[in-house]
Amino acid sequence: MLLDKQQAAGRLLELEDALILCHRNPDGDTLGSGFALCRALLALGRRARVFCHDGVPEKFRYMVPEMPEFEPKTVVTVDIADAALFGGRTEEIVQKYGPVSLAIDHHPSHRPFADDLYLEGDSASCCEIIWELMQARKEDWKLDAKIAGCLYTGVATDTGCFKFSNTSPRTHRIAAELIERGADYVTINKVMFDTKTFGELKLEQMALDRLWLSEDGKIAVLTITAEMMREAGVDETMLDAITSLPRKIEGVEVGVTIKQRDETEYKVSVRTGETTSATAICARFGGGGHARAAGCQFEGLSPAAIREKLAAAAREEMGRG
Repeated sequence: MLLDKQQAAGRLLELEDALILCHRNPDGDTLGSGFALCRALLALGRRARVFCHDGVPEKFRYMVPEMPEFEPKTVVTVDIADAALFGGRTEEIVQKYGPVSLAIDHHPSHRPFADDLYLEGDSASCCEIIWELMQARKEDWKLDAKIAGCLYTGVATDTGCFKFSNTSPRTHRIAAELIERGADYVTINKVMFDTKTFGELKLEQMALDRLWLSEDGKIAVLTITAEMMREAGVDETMLDAITSLPRKIEGVEVGVTIKQRDETEYKVSVRTGETTSATAICARFGGGGHARAAGCQFEGLSPAAIREKLAAAAREEMGRG
């Protein structure tokens, strides 16, 4: 069932013994949403915990509270647009404790998998939605600086520190309220946007050395292989920032990053300018996301073959603009 705002706000307050699931290869929004909700439930004396197939990257560990062990009664997902984004370990958990009772998401391309869904496809982040739902019943929640910090993390990272076109006046108002609540925005912004390991810089250098640019300069493709990650000493959890690099090149309308997950599987991130739909490009290959930022996956193809398919799709979509 598709819930309205008041129904969804009520459902959050009813959660007992909740297992909150984040998507694989987690970013600041899925983790920020998950840990904000978890912390808020714990503050009410409820039992709750967060689970992610790929674990929590080190730079996001500041959000993790002490979480109790218990047998979940309710399974909730945050920022998950498709059950395909669960990952194997999460699928096992859903089979054991499922079905998913409630999904909260902001992806217009959402493919329903839960009993109930609250979807705001025009929200810049899932954390915006969590904040708005809690504000709809604000007298019932105990929101502290830690919760505000979790939500600020998601709002900031999913808007590229308020630079992406999904940033709205509401986004800025929510960010201001979270700062007023005590979110440590200076530290969060430094960690998320101004800090890189030497390995990350080395990987960026290797990727740029292998950059593919179309003849007209409108499509740029970076490829990150498992061997490159091993040589640089980084893993997939440290690759978020690299997805924005291709679109930073002057004249590029479609920026693509191909990242190897295992021997045969590749994850693709697509970023586009104002006249081309990233969602439409990725939807051709079973993926989805947002108008300017979307993703999909390939299996059994070489990076060169994937690049060829994506470049062809990008040319067709650019022709529609």
